[in-house]
Amino acid sequence: MYRPLKFLSKWTKRAAEHAESGGQTAQGISDEALRAVYAAASWLIDYPGDELLERLPAISGVLDRAGVPAHLREDLDKTIGHLGAVDPIGMRADYVETFDTRRRGCLFLTYFSNGDTRKRGQALLQIKEIYRSAGLDMDESQLPDHLTYVLEFAAGHDLAAGVRILLTHRAGIELLRLHLTEIDSPWAGTIRAVCSTLPALDGDDVHAVQRLAAEGPATETVGLDGLGGYGSSAPAPGGCSAGGQHTFIPLSDVTGERS
Repeated sequence: MYRPLKFLSKWTKRAAEHAESGGQTAQGISDEALRAVYAAASWLIDYPGDELLERLPAISGVLDRAGVPAHLREDLDKTIGHLGAVDPIGMRADYVETFDTRRRGCLFLTYFSNGDTRKRGQALLQIKEIYRSAGLDMDESQLPDHLTYVLEFAAGHDLAAGVRILLTHRAGIELLRLHLTEIDSPWAGTIRAVCSTLPALDGDDVHAVQRLAAEGPATETVGLDGLGGYGSSAPAPGGCSAGGQHTFIPLSDVTGERS
């Protein structure tokens, strides 16, 4: 099994550098715009229940007020436009098919970096510790690596620490972007916008992600109970998503808050 260890170690190092210097995002994007992008993305990739559909105008308003760069706004608007235009029942079925039944569409970041191995438990604990350091604590029934939670954390609590988590798990986010683009998913633009806030990949990085997409993460079926159901070929009970359970911040609290 091929593992892009060079890629993973590179971005783990960049995450550590970010923690020290606070400067590992793409150039030309203000902190306010970053927070707005991450807040919008956290909602747009969550399960499209009635509450989310009602919030679409508010999400657009957050992006307007933050002055989000045009290329990021264009990608996010593609998802917003889709969610506001299609039949909700069909859209929800599409969401489940996209994120809950395909491993390449999984929103739990530590799965991509650690696969079905016992190392994933330690990775989850590391993310929980970052949350606790910011004054947050998650219920034991929730996995802290779900991308909606990580993005909300960056948007509304600790931008630097949130970006550090994104950088550490860059391989999984890029794999998700490639997968959604390949299937022409309406959620592809949102993940593309998140990736565009991070430093550019070089050629070796792109190749490593492509190899990971082709061969998949490592597999180990021992000691994986409670880690999202990836110890078997069957989908996790209740699917791979967080089921729309946002726990951290209301959308109205995103702008104007600084870490």
